[in-house]
Amino acid sequence: MRRLGTFFRTLRAGWTLVRHDAFVPQEYDFAVPAPVRVFGKVSRIFSKRERADNPGERFAIALEKLGPAYIKFGQVLATRGDMFDAEFSRGLSRLKDKVPPFDQKIAEATLAREWGMPWDARLASLSQPIAAASVAQVHKATLPTGETVAVKILRPNIVERMRKDMATIEFVAKTAYKFVPNVRRLRPVDFVAEARRAVMLELDLRLEAAAASEIGDIATETGLFRVPEIYWDMVDKNVLVTEWIDGIAMSSPEILTDPNIDKKALAKRVIQSFLASTFQYGVFHADMHEGNMIVAPDGELVLIDFGILGRLRKEDIRFEIDTLHGFLQRDYLKIAQVHFDIGYVPAHHSVEDFASALRAVGEPIFGKKAEEVSMSKVLMQLLEITELFDMQLQPQLILLQKTMMQTEGVARRLDPEFDMWEASRDIVEQAAIEELGPQRYIDDFIVDARRLQKAMRDVPDAVENLAALSKAWVNGEIDLSSGAANGRHTPSTGQGTERAASGWAKPALFTGFGAALAVAALYVTKLL
Repeated sequence: MRRLGTFFRTLRAGWTLVRHDAFVPQEYDFAVPAPVRVFGKVSRIFSKRERADNPGERFAIALEKLGPAYIKFGQVLATRGDMFDAEFSRGLSRLKDKVPPFDQKIAEATLAREWGMPWDARLASLSQPIAAASVAQVHKATLPTGETVAVKILRPNIVERMRKDMATIEFVAKTAYKFVPNVRRLRPVDFVAEARRAVMLELDLRLEAAAASEIGDIATETGLFRVPEIYWDMVDKNVLVTEWIDGIAMSSPEILTDPNIDKKALAKRVIQSFLASTFQYGVFHADMHEGNMIVAPDGELVLIDFGILGRLRKEDIRFEIDTLHGFLQRDYLKIAQVHFDIGYVPAHHSVEDFASALRAVGEPIFGKKAEEVSMSKVLMQLLEITELFDMQLQPQLILLQKTMMQTEGVARRLDPEFDMWEASRDIVEQAAIEELGPQRYIDDFIVDARRLQKAMRDVPDAVENLAALSKAWVNGEIDLSSGAANGRHTPSTGQGTERAASGWAKPALFTGFGAALAVAALYVTKLL
């Protein structure tokens, strides 16, 4: 029954796109193959007559109709104006912070349910929604002490709606995996599974508060950005209360015209905040679209909305640092070798050939201004290379890649001449010094020493088990003769035979135990 429901929701998604002429927009007929063009013309018979003129806005409206998971997808696309024409990007931008809010009475009822008392017992005032996003909306409020706070409230029934949306997307991913062989290397099912995990974590505001606190510690240490203070005594599963931040939302058109804002410096700070958090601490704000950034009156960058937190393993951090550092040095052979070492490119391919392919991507864009680079062409070229070299999508890097795309999109909107390479150079080179220098080997030694310590703690148990096995064998409780191995019972032939067995068995067991210790010694040597 659940699968049937998912199937019909998939049909609904397709129908919604058709109704808004967002499946194959008329404006882009020229860019699609002939069969798709024919399908688009037929589908437009069923589209609404009063539909928006802007294709990006039509797509955005369709995503709003479909639900929060689809809106999240649209928000990622909305940050990449360089990948679409200006008209489409302008229409799609409505998803950044213009999602319709839910009713004020529902918000007040949610507060009363979560706090166990009417909202005005804990707040002196509560505004109408100030901003609404795909999973929650924000109200401005005042505490009895006079402090101004932001009150974030989850949308009603959002958990169930998100589950259904993700089930539909998962169905599409599994269908694509089954019927479109070229998609399999992109591991769409794993991609959706990773996205589902991240999205469902976002639906508990207690976890968001913890994430904000963790990123706040990083903000304090790096000095590159700020995180609002959390009012922990007012945090619940569906409610989050934080310090109110006055300033200009990064998504506002005013951000591009205000003469008091140094847009070039701000663009650089956006990128460096993300990279420093990622490479130095292994954790990052994984939803850095413009709606989640505010420029304070003093020019400070403030990050909000920590529903999705990204984490990287040590080996993934090293891989990303090695790759970015290689691009900065234009050392394509190094980049290629890193991909082979971690196993992202199968060993039957040539490292030199892969390095040459990477050179074909990197050289044409190195040092170019943003307006001189077509990111859509670069992405298509990268996809072609990954297919040629049998590279599979790495689910653990999905959030990192998505956030990198978001932050670069934000930076390019602020500064059309933004140079990603130069902006990231200081952070990447410092990370490379730390990760590729002596500290890397010291850290590896410490990790291996801990593994050795754990292994040595297991040795006494192993010795006791082996001794018990030896005793049982010598006492005849275990018969390891060939007859016993073949399922046949070998009867005892008297004490002499038992003594003989005992006489040769003990040296044999000691020899076996010595061999086991030798193997253990080799393992320890390998760890060291």
